[in-house]
Amino acid sequence: MIRALRDTDLHAASAVCMRAFLSTVAPSLSSIGVDTFRTIAAADGFAQRTGPDSLQLVYDDAGVIKGVGELKQRRHVAMLFVDPACQRQGVGEALLAALIAQAHDDGVTVNASLPSVAFYQRHGFTCSGEVGESAGLIYQPMVRDMPHAVDDASAPS
Repeated sequence: MIRALRDTDLHAASAVCMRAFLSTVAPSLSSIGVDTFRTIAAADGFAQRTGPDSLQLVYDDAGVIKGVGELKQRRHVAMLFVDPACQRQGVGEALLAALIAQAHDDGVTVNASLPSVAFYQRHGFTCSGEVGESAGLIYQPMVRDMPHAVDDASAPS
């Protein structure tokens, strides 16, 4: 089940993110990038980002957190990590769909880690700029255009 991140989930969510990051992304980064991510994914990092501009979700399977997703400003996927033992089981897809369903903009963006670019492409995202780096984290900017809702006044009757 996908639900909102709770205060009691902070350490488990952090652990899931770190396991996934260390197994797939960290090997390609400098120690600066790894340290940057440790700060972002720490339990207190999640707690600091809690608020109206951040939707934080978890994939909870009978009390076990299997994945974590975060949508900033209802338009930017800031985090999407699945426990390595649970990958390729639909957890990431379900979290991404839940985040996108909450988007309030013409497009949803993500600064995808390089190993995750293919995942986002399979879900309708396209590259939207050159590979970048920030605080040692290397990323590919991507965007997924969102269809506009049909205005009732202009819908055919």
